[in-house]
Amino acid sequence: MTKRVIVESYNSAWKKDFEDIRSELMAVLEGKVINIEHVGSTSVEGLSAKPIIDIDVVIEDEDAFPAVKAAMESIGYTHEGDLGIKGREAFKYTGKEHLRKHHLYVCTKDADELKRHISFRDYLRSHPEAVREYGRIKEEGAKLYPLDIDSYIEHKAPFIEDIYRMLGM
Repeated sequence: MTKRVIVESYNSAWKKDFEDIRSELMAVLEGKVINIEHVGSTSVEGLSAKPIIDIDVVIEDEDAFPAVKAAMESIGYTHEGDLGIKGREAFKYTGKEHLRKHHLYVCTKDADELKRHISFRDYLRSHPEAVREYGRIKEEGAKLYPLDIDSYIEHKAPFIEDIYRMLGM
């Protein structure tokens, strides 16, 4: 399946878009989760990104998952499994036209993928030169592979892996 790759300049509205989604989630998740984290490129000020909000819902442990899953299902989310990434449960949704498109995951607080998301985000937030370079790579990838999401992902992977290596991950 072909998926159009669109990378936009940073949009300050993405912060509010995240807060809108977070508010809707917290209406049913209050007391069931540790936190809801805005991760991915839209969470880094100044970074070009696909205009899709990436969200990690953080839970204490796997025992908390059934109640979180049920609460999320009550507002239109459907569990998709881990999609091949251990410790990260993916959810899709319907009926959320009032919210910005988003990817939603539930992770335990000790999940490696959560640690990677937070570490990468926090590194970028404190290194403006890395934001500029990563944005350039993402924009270049979108131009080179506008109809090939897999090649776009491969194009930016070396940059991401270099940051992970530098962070000891």
